[in-house]
Amino acid sequence: MQSTRERIIQTLSVHPRSTIIEIAQEVGINAISVRHHITSLQASAMVAAEEERHGVGRPRMVYYLTEKGMEHFPTSYLRLTNNLLSQLKQSISPEEITVLFRKMAYKTAGEYKSSLENLGLEQKLEILKEVMQKEGFNIRWRPSDDHYIINEISCPYFRVGKLHPEVCVFDKTLIADILSIPTDRIQTQHISDAICSFIITP
Repeated sequence: MQSTRERIIQTLSVHPRSTIIEIAQEVGINAISVRHHITSLQASAMVAAEEERHGVGRPRMVYYLTEKGMEHFPTSYLRLTNNLLSQLKQSISPEEITVLFRKMAYKTAGEYKSSLENLGLEQKLEILKEVMQKEGFNIRWRPSDDHYIINEISCPYFRVGKLHPEVCVFDKTLIADILSIPTDRIQTQHISDAICSFIITP
């Protein structure tokens, strides 16, 4: 039988960005117990928290798994992905791999094109945040002088990207297409192994 801690981690993998109350309802225990376990998971860097606006009123605190938390699960999917990409590289050129990831990004962005018409850059940045969250990313953005900075707090392709950096074309292309700016207006900085920062010049 799974421990309460395991059930909370499993819940956050299926329902990322959940509140304490939502986790308690899924796991079937009281909120006080959930808060105790969440505090422990935060201390071990497996869970992170962030304020999120939700309708009218004060922001609510939501919780999600960090990269370390995601690594808690079996990694057979990682081996499969790495093996598939390795085999693919033997059949097609690196340039074709890059084109493939770009096409994936264009397809994802295309689903939101109608809602992006006539919006300003900051409005598009908010939609970008939602789109990337659905794709498994966690980003934050902020203005800075004459540009904007997007910090990628977590990336679902982080571990795949270590062996196959071509995968990073996906998120950069997605950002460019959602914001309607050329990719050469986006400067990428690798803050750490797990976190990237994008500098956007309008």
